[in-house]
Amino acid sequence: MAERGVEKLVIVGGGTAGWITAAAFARLLGQRLTIELVESDAIGTIGVGEATIPQIIRLNTILGLDEHEFLQRASGTYKLGIEFVDWGRIGSRYLHTFGDTGMNLGNVAFHHYWRRSVMGEAAPDARALWHYSLHQLAADQARFGKLDRVGNTAMAGLAYAYHFDATRYALHLRDYAEARGVTRTEGMVESVERHGTSGDITAITLDDGRRVAGDFFVDCTGFRALLLGGALGVGYQDWSHWLPCDRALAVPSERLPSLVPFTRATAKSAGWQWRIPLQHRTGNGHVYASGFTDDDAAADTLLAGLDTKPLGDPRPIRFTTGRREALWAQNCVSIGLSSGFLEPLESTSIHLIQSHVSRLIQLFPRGKNAAAERAEYNRRCIAEFNQIRDFLILHYHRTDRDDTEFWRYCKHMAVPDSVTHKLELFAASGRVGRDADDLFREASWVQVMLGQGIMPADYDPMADQIAPAQLEEFLANLRNVIERSVAGLPTHEQYLQHHCVADPADLIA
Repeated sequence: MAERGVEKLVIVGGGTAGWITAAAFARLLGQRLTIELVESDAIGTIGVGEATIPQIIRLNTILGLDEHEFLQRASGTYKLGIEFVDWGRIGSRYLHTFGDTGMNLGNVAFHHYWRRSVMGEAAPDARALWHYSLHQLAADQARFGKLDRVGNTAMAGLAYAYHFDATRYALHLRDYAEARGVTRTEGMVESVERHGTSGDITAITLDDGRRVAGDFFVDCTGFRALLLGGALGVGYQDWSHWLPCDRALAVPSERLPSLVPFTRATAKSAGWQWRIPLQHRTGNGHVYASGFTDDDAAADTLLAGLDTKPLGDPRPIRFTTGRREALWAQNCVSIGLSSGFLEPLESTSIHLIQSHVSRLIQLFPRGKNAAAERAEYNRRCIAEFNQIRDFLILHYHRTDRDDTEFWRYCKHMAVPDSVTHKLELFAASGRVGRDADDLFREASWVQVMLGQGIMPADYDPMADQIAPAQLEEFLANLRNVIERSVAGLPTHEQYLQHHCVADPADLIA
C-alpha cells in the first residue's frame, strides 16, 4: 500500500508569522491540504515588525490583497527607504532608498559616472550622490505617488514598501485565511508528541487536554521555538559577537505632524532608535547592547529621542541575534522568530517570514520522505540569513565613530571574511561583490557603503566612454527631470487621504 502523503498542516503560533503562513498556504495549497492554526490569546506578540521592504508587494499580490484596503485596515503609510542618522559619524545622514540613484549607462552603474565627476575634488562629499536620487528628493519633500518611469527616460520610478500596524495586518490575514478554510484553534501547547521510530512530530497536546495531530508542522512560536528548538532540539547559532545589540524597548507615541514616507534609524551611544510613521500613531524603539548600557539609561535615551508624546510605557524585548542551525528538521519548519532573529535595522523581519513561506511552498513535499527538499530549503534559507547578517554588520563596523565604548568595539571587531572582501573591493574601485541571490541590490550596497563613509579610490574605467562635456550634460539633465517628476507628485498625506485613509475610529486607538 502506498504511503499516505502530507494531508494535514498544523501551524503552531499566530501573529504575523503564523497568519502569513496560513494565508499563503490557503491560497496556494489549500485545495490539497487541511490547515489548522493553533494560537493562544494569552501569549503576546513581539509586534515591532511595522516597517517592510518592497518584496512584501509580491506577497500581497499573490494573495490578491487590495493595496489601499490593506493600508486602510492596518493604518499604513508608504515607505521609500530608511534614513540613517549619526551612523558613519555624528552629524552624518543618508537615505538607503529602495531605488537606484541616477540612471545606469551602457551597463555601467551610475555611481561610477558620479565618482568620475568628482574625481578631481580633494575631499568629495558622498552625499552628493543623492542629488541624483528620485527617492531622496521625494522623501525630502514628503511626497508620494505611483510613478513607473521618470518622464520619458529609462529611469525607473518610485520603488516603495509600507509601514503598518503589524497586529492589524495579522488580523487582516487571519480573516483572509479563515475565509479560505483555515481552522483556528485557541489553546496553549502543553506537550509535543513524536513518532517512536522516525522521530517526526505527530501531534501537540494543549493545556486543556485536546490533541491536534498533523502530518507537517510549522513552528511560529517566536523566540521560544517550542517545536524546532524545544521538541526537536535544534541548536542556535549566536551572532552577538558581530551584532552585539541584545535588547530593545518599544513604545508608541502620538502621530507625527507630517507623515514622512521613510523610516528613521538614529544611532545612539550603545545602539540605535527607530521611528516609524503610521496614520494613527508613531512606532518607536531603542535597540541596544546591554553590555554597554543599562536598561534605565536605555529607556531614558528612548524617551528623550521621541518626536511626539509617548502613549504608554516602554515595553522590553530580549533577544540573541543569530539563527537556528537548521530551519527545517524532521517534519517541522520554523518560520519567523523561531528560526532566528536579525534586528530590525533594515526591516527584514517580515521579509524573512514571507521568503521562508514562499520557499517552503516551492519545496513542500507530497510524501513524507523529504530529505532532498529539506536539505535544499536549509541551504537557501541559511545563505539568506548570512547575507542579511553581513549587510547589518556593515552598518556597525564601517564607522568613524569612536565616541563610546560600544562604537569602538563595533569599529574594531573582527568580521566575517565575506564582509571584509566587500569593503576592500568597494574601497578600491566602487565595485560591489554581491552574490547573485543577495536580497540587497547593488544600489543598496552602494548607498550604505557611501553613507557609512567609504569613498572609492577609483571607478570602473568603462565610465570613461563618454566625453567630459557629455557627462556634465547627462548629470544636469538627470537632476532636472527628477525635479520635474517630484514636483508633479502629491504629498504623502494627500495620497493617503485620497486612497487609503484609515477609519477615524482606528485613529483614536
